[in-house]
Amino acid sequence: MSATFRLDRAAGVLGDERGRRFDPRQRCWVAGSPQMAGEAVDAVAAVLWLQRESGAPIRIPVGVIGPREATPPQLAAAEEVGRGLARMGFSVVCGGRHGVMEAVCRGASGSGGVTIGILPDADPGFANPHVGVVIATGIGEARNALIARASLCLVAIGDSFGTLSEVAFGRQFGKLVIGLEGAARVDGVVHVAGASAALEAVARFALAA
Repeated sequence: MSATFRLDRAAGVLGDERGRRFDPRQRCWVAGSPQMAGEAVDAVAAVLWLQRESGAPIRIPVGVIGPREATPPQLAAAEEVGRGLARMGFSVVCGGRHGVMEAVCRGASGSGGVTIGILPDADPGFANPHVGVVIATGIGEARNALIARASLCLVAIGDSFGTLSEVAFGRQFGKLVIGLEGAARVDGVVHVAGASAALEAVARFALAA
């Protein structure tokens, strides 16, 4: 990842290569000083500052979606994405069951992150053991719309009919959808090469960059 931002921790100011300053509360860029001091950081490090030190973290969770019947590469990617989101200070929302959902929760919870599972079932006992907050809706697959609506953006890992519906809801709601490891090739999905690229895409979106 390239260092495209400049962070003055003492002053609490994040700038970009165009000389603008980031307003954490409005989540937008405003005119600043082109000669701003501070260390060069990449998007992930900039978001870590936003979430941990700026005083105005983004409290909306990042949605991670994917099939229950997932391949080993999809599970590995989901776990890495979960770890990375937690380390950046994001909470994670998913469908709360198994496969990609369990892997992302395992990665996030293992790194101290908050995991939210929105279940299709009325019984919270169906949640995977790594879900920290269980929301047992009892509304079946209609819960896919809730996941998409509640998310800052969506990371789609792999594909299935249920995952495709979440992608469609996300795009209908105007959400950024980042796809990897066989995610649906539909209009509006931004495909990336792997988990690291997905995390950078989330970070740049969070920074309105």
